[in-house]
Amino acid sequence: MAQQDFWNDQEEANKIIQELKNIKRQAEPIQKAESDVKNIGELIELVEADDAETLNQIKSELTDLEKSVDKLEIDLLLSAKEDRANAFLSIHAGAGGTESCDWTGMLLRMYNRWAENNKFGVDNIDLLPGEEAGVKSVTILIKGVFAYGKLKGENGVHRLVRISPFDSNKRRHTSFASVEVIPEIDHDINIEIKEEDLRVDVYRASGAGGQHVNTTDSAVRITYIPTGIVVQCQNERSQIKNRAIAMKMLKSKLYEVELKQRQEEAEKQHQQKKKIEWGSQIRSYVMHPYSMIKDHRTGVETGNVPAVMDGKLDDFLEGFLKWKVKE
Repeated sequence: MAQQDFWNDQEEANKIIQELKNIKRQAEPIQKAESDVKNIGELIELVEADDAETLNQIKSELTDLEKSVDKLEIDLLLSAKEDRANAFLSIHAGAGGTESCDWTGMLLRMYNRWAENNKFGVDNIDLLPGEEAGVKSVTILIKGVFAYGKLKGENGVHRLVRISPFDSNKRRHTSFASVEVIPEIDHDINIEIKEEDLRVDVYRASGAGGQHVNTTDSAVRITYIPTGIVVQCQNERSQIKNRAIAMKMLKSKLYEVELKQRQEEAEKQHQQKKKIEWGSQIRSYVMHPYSMIKDHRTGVETGNVPAVMDGKLDDFLEGFLKWKVKE
């Protein structure tokens, strides 16, 4: 940055400045923690056994230091380049009909609330409502630093057990929905896509009716023929904008495939795509006969179901990152 010609290429200069910010963001908390350890150590050496005020101060500073180091540990687990990216998050209803569509809608609200709690932006990309209630499938873009890194552990099947609001006999039902999280790729990553490998379909957007449904074929569905990957977008009123967003999603999916081919653990997860049904869930949300949410990989659990459904997911997200390191 000290070079005289640094600003000759503004785009490259801005990338370097952003890189510096990212490095500082990780380095500065480490430096502060080291400084705090040194200062507390010096204070401990000087304190007298009967100096209650200073001892309480040391105790308070140690508590604050422990919290900052715990947070630092989580940040350092997000070391992959794609961890810093925005996240495309898709939810699909599984076995269970209307029950699962309602469950998909509940999960959508949960992730929206999590994004709101973390001051992340959310763009609605595509939504297919259920026939009677809820959502059949939905894709959103969650925008914020480390959005993908924090959410990547949500990939998999989520299982709900509750008394059904749609059952007049008030029986207990089990519902399933699958969650897929992929990183939004950087603009400087070149993914070559040949036009002849694409099948592009246009159709009218679906929705609740009235002004929310387009009267023209603006929604876009793109199929990448070599792999069968399908992406779609109906959020914008312009077909051109919807196509651009769909192409970005396709590139992100292809980039994720390439990443997973190079990552042994991810390759293992995707050797065989599991059905969205009993036995393949990563997490269970039990609302009856007792209240409990448990992650079957990490063992993290809580009885505070309402808090989690209101977006308090950090214990599960951080638990996955720590578990992955141990694995």
